[in-house]
Amino acid sequence: MGDWLPVIRSPDSEINQFRDRMVARSRDLARNDGWASGGIARILDNTVGANMRLSAGPDYRALAAVTGISAFDAEWAEEFRRVVEALWRGYADDVSRYNDVSRQLTVSQQMRLLLRHKLIDGDSLALTYWLPERIGRGAASYATSFLVVDPDRLSNPFQAMDTKFMRGGVEIDTYGVPLAYHIRKAHQNDWYSAIESNDWERVEYEDEDGWRRVIHDFERDRAGQNRGIGIFTPVLARFKMLARYYGVELQAATIAATFGTYVTSPYDPAQVQDALSADNELSQYQQLRADWSKERPAMLDGAKVPTLAPGEKIESVASAHPHAGFSDFAQEMLRTFAAAAGISAEQVTQDWSKTNYSSARAALLESWKTLTRRNTEFKIGTATPMYSCWLHEAMDRGDLPLPNGAPEYLEARTHYSRCDWLGVARGWVDPVKEKQGAILGMDGALSTLKRECAEQGLDYEEVIQQRAVEIQQFKDAGLPPPNWYGDDATSAAQPEPEPSAQ
Repeated sequence: MGDWLPVIRSPDSEINQFRDRMVARSRDLARNDGWASGGIARILDNTVGANMRLSAGPDYRALAAVTGISAFDAEWAEEFRRVVEALWRGYADDVSRYNDVSRQLTVSQQMRLLLRHKLIDGDSLALTYWLPERIGRGAASYATSFLVVDPDRLSNPFQAMDTKFMRGGVEIDTYGVPLAYHIRKAHQNDWYSAIESNDWERVEYEDEDGWRRVIHDFERDRAGQNRGIGIFTPVLARFKMLARYYGVELQAATIAATFGTYVTSPYDPAQVQDALSADNELSQYQQLRADWSKERPAMLDGAKVPTLAPGEKIESVASAHPHAGFSDFAQEMLRTFAAAAGISAEQVTQDWSKTNYSSARAALLESWKTLTRRNTEFKIGTATPMYSCWLHEAMDRGDLPLPNGAPEYLEARTHYSRCDWLGVARGWVDPVKEKQGAILGMDGALSTLKRECAEQGLDYEEVIQQRAVEIQQFKDAGLPPPNWYGDDATSAAQPEPEPSAQ
């Protein structure tokens, strides 16, 4: 290890100096390499999916303990949850997209884009805007609006070197607390925005009234880190080597597919030269043979068989393919990316032909741990702060039910904004076995309907309500309830007989 002499630096010194190069290479892979693009898609589909649904859960016990107001109870929490989720759905899924400054994306689509930036670029960055002119328009009716910002625009003014209080565009204090973010008004390499790209806007982390302006999320690997790195960074070199190997393999396959043919003759070169002269008897003889073959061709099942002179034969030459182990090598290289990304190799390659139930189940359980961790960190770092910004306005406007004497939002925003998010269903490898296990877990008090539904991306209350509606429809149609209604549910639903006079 004599020539292996890495230098110890701070996390910002290691990342910020080379960030542009790392991000450019990662984006090139995600844009032009099918394996890299597929790996990112698998992570996004298994964490955020197409929709992130709010499951509000205000901490009524903490509110009651802090304020001494007994009205903060489970009944109030249920009423608050129903109202806030309904208002959030109207805001987040507004067809006019007033939740987005650019009016292009729903909140769920913004979250997916933010997580994509976090995976590839290392950072997700969103700004909150106050646009009162949008109040009353569409289903949104709120001034809070979000804008997803390309992390490239977060940088030190005029590309200056990092200082004690300025790290990669993040302005911090002596404790390392973010005070403000310096964001270019346009991307640095857009020629049509050259003037704006040389102008930076200083955006405070929070307003004076405590309203959060910047949502910056990245995966922290070291203490004191202010910018993140993408998941491709540890495997960039291997991915590039694999891409080159694919090119070499394609060239080798093309050469191997090319073959040549030639005719061997017993005549020496001089005789062949004599045969080519028009007045030579051998040439005349060969012409007679050619005419005979042309007029009376030899046929085999409708196909013409070439006829050769005595002693002549056709030979072929082909290039043998020298890379028989290409597939195994490519799979080994892809496993390194799967290990870095925290997903199984089968999820990257989408090849499950060599997998049985046990190995597939074990692989999915292991990858689910990492996917759940990524999902949870994204909820904490991005989704819940976005909800908290909107909730601040909703509570200030008096749109939510609160007991008398309830504290202001900023006095207890952690308790008010406590929530979870329903996203992608885990799914089943064997639906029969795993559903039976879920039922046994609930019957044995080791699990709950809420937890089982959440793992499948469902809201347990909606499941119960829908089940009640379907049962009632069976009754209204005069049909016997299905077996899942319960063994004694039918008899229990019948009215009890009136007591006799005796």
